[in-house]
Amino acid sequence: MIDRETLIAAAKDAVARAYAPYSNFHVGAALGFADGSIVTGANVENASYGLALCAETAAVARAMNDGRRSELVAIAVTGGMKGVLADPVAPCGRCRQVLSELAQLGATDPVVWCVGADDVGEYRLSELLPNAFGPASLL
Repeated sequence: MIDRETLIAAAKDAVARAYAPYSNFHVGAALGFADGSIVTGANVENASYGLALCAETAAVARAMNDGRRSELVAIAVTGGMKGVLADPVAPCGRCRQVLSELAQLGATDPVVWCVGADDVGEYRLSELLPNAFGPASLL
C-alpha cells in the first residue's frame, strides 16, 4: 500500500522538474500503485499553448509506457506559482478523465490528495469525476 506522506513527497519533488516558462505555475503529480511503486510527472508547457502537458497526464503516459495498466490506488497533486505551494491543487478536467481511464482499466477508485502549503484535500477520483466516460462506455 502507498503511504500518503511518501506519495506527497514524490509529487513535491516532481514540481522541481516542471517546465512552465509561460504560466510559471509548476505542478507535480505522483501516482501510487498497489505494489508500492510510484510514477511521477511534471507539467511541460509549450509555446503553442494547446500542446502543453499537465503533470498528471505526463505521469499517466509514463506509467502506461512502462506497462502499468492496473492497480492505481492513490494520486497526489501539488504545485504553485514558480513552484511555491499555496492553495491545494486539484487535477483539471482533462486530467481527471485521463486518470479515470487508467483507474477504470484496473477497476479501482483511487484516493486523490490535493496538496497545498498547509493542508491536503482528500477525495476519491469518482467524486472528482462522477459518471465518468471510459472503456466500458464503448462496448
